[in-house]
Amino acid sequence: MTFSIISAMAKNRAIGKDNQMPWHLSADMKHFVKETTGGTVIMGRKTWESIPEKFRPFKDRQNIVITRNEEYQVPEGVLLAHSLDQALNMAESKAFIIGGGTIYKEAIQHESCNELIITEIDKEFEADTFFPEIPNDFVVKNTAEWQTEKDLNFRFLYYVKESS
Repeated sequence: MTFSIISAMAKNRAIGKDNQMPWHLSADMKHFVKETTGGTVIMGRKTWESIPEKFRPFKDRQNIVITRNEEYQVPEGVLLAHSLDQALNMAESKAFIIGGGTIYKEAIQHESCNELIITEIDKEFEADTFFPEIPNDFVVKNTAEWQTEKDLNFRFLYYVKESS
């Protein structure tokens, strides 16, 4: 089964600092909900822990957390995986990788990753976590118009992997 990566990233590919996103854009959150509802969201442990408790697990989606920690506990209804491939095998519907940096780096190289849904923010941010370089076999298939919220310009980009 193929899967997508969904992420917001700054001009310098920043995606996080101190396990938090360096911005909050309500339009991006609505976009995330619209894209992922009804699907499976797969995330690393740190991403899971960074989501405010009142929002997790994400409703109307299957939630899978990846960690190498065999003792890690997740709430009932959330699945635990110990590798990206294990998580993908558990997915019952279209899968979206939602972070963080380590998972993105592995997922973007995975043969089954065929789409990137990127919120591009037209500003650089100080960060400690970055989105990986986008491989050349991903091409932009759709670009939304620039929007502005909280003095930040952003747009939604959809990349697809070209078959070789």
